[in-house]
Amino acid sequence: MAGNCCASTTCSSSKATSPTYRRALWIALVVNLGMFGVELVAGWGAGSASLMADAVDFFGDAANYGVSLFVLSMGLAVRARTALLKGLSMGGYGLYVLGQAAWNGWYGVVPEARTMGIVATVALIANVGVAVMLYAYRSGDANMRSVWLCSRNDAISNIAVLLAALGVFGTGTAWPDLLVATGMAALGLSGAREVIAHARRDLASVADPKPLGKPA
Repeated sequence: MAGNCCASTTCSSSKATSPTYRRALWIALVVNLGMFGVELVAGWGAGSASLMADAVDFFGDAANYGVSLFVLSMGLAVRARTALLKGLSMGGYGLYVLGQAAWNGWYGVVPEARTMGIVATVALIANVGVAVMLYAYRSGDANMRSVWLCSRNDAISNIAVLLAALGVFGTGTAWPDLLVATGMAALGLSGAREVIAHARRDLASVADPKPLGKPA
């Protein structure tokens, strides 16, 4: 929204260094590390590509929040470069998920639907809670934007895994799981492109700031 007062660099920086935002990031970090462990074990046990993809995503987000905490008090250029790195990591995650789905499809692994459904429900509750905490910071700089996008994408992915569990249960095949895993990969690649584009705009604004007024 053009009229948003936090569209400026000064306001974004103030929001990024607020104690409330730091606390939200710490909570998100702990939640994501915990869910990474849960989904990693459950994904391997259930043979689910979508759960494994979500586990990797949780780990990536934990790293995302940790890096974000480290650069909060730094300048816009540092935060933008960090966001650029995270965007590239999100893209790498998307490619990994595509490979995992192809592997499971080739070997015909049929996941356990009940485990998928239970774990996806717990993950959805965790991600919705994190997304609500970070909602107010979605319009900040590229680094804050990347944090919000990760949380939003995670909640969408959890709903998709739940649908995949229903599909596996109803059909007795792995295809619902593989289709959702592929969709999650596409979502990760789309988010990566948006974060990278935002980071490049922030870097460009630092390198070539617009003059505040014409000289007399």
